[in-house]
Amino acid sequence: MSSEPHPGIRRIDAPGLAPGPGYSHVISVDVPGRLVVVSGQIALDGAGNLVGPGDLEAQTRQVFGNLEAALTAAGAGWEHVVRLGYFLRDASGVGVVRAVRAEFVPAGVSPAASLIEVSRLVRDDLLIEVEALAVVPAG
Repeated sequence: MSSEPHPGIRRIDAPGLAPGPGYSHVISVDVPGRLVVVSGQIALDGAGNLVGPGDLEAQTRQVFGNLEAALTAAGAGWEHVVRLGYFLRDASGVGVVRAVRAEFVPAGVSPAASLIEVSRLVRDDLLIEVEALAVVPAG
């Protein structure tokens, strides 16, 4: 089990499951708190312009910046994130996504996660979309 950013939000190592690179197979939330649901974020800046056409790294960096802005607006941080859902046009780019995620998500914070390769996102020029679920403990 990794160090826990908040008592009551536990990342559980399930026997028989291989460790996930940067994610947890099981998260248990045993505290009263506030649920924060962040819609899938795409690589648009604050003015609605696409960042990084054709560039997965640039788009991923914008997506994680957008997630961070949304979490901050809701009074949450990466330490509260219990799940991330990734939608990629080409799952072979997962290494790039992991590297960018490591720039934002602190070590020891390993949300549960799913990665799904999709044929298309809401726009043809988008390469990635990421959604988040966070729990902010009461108090």
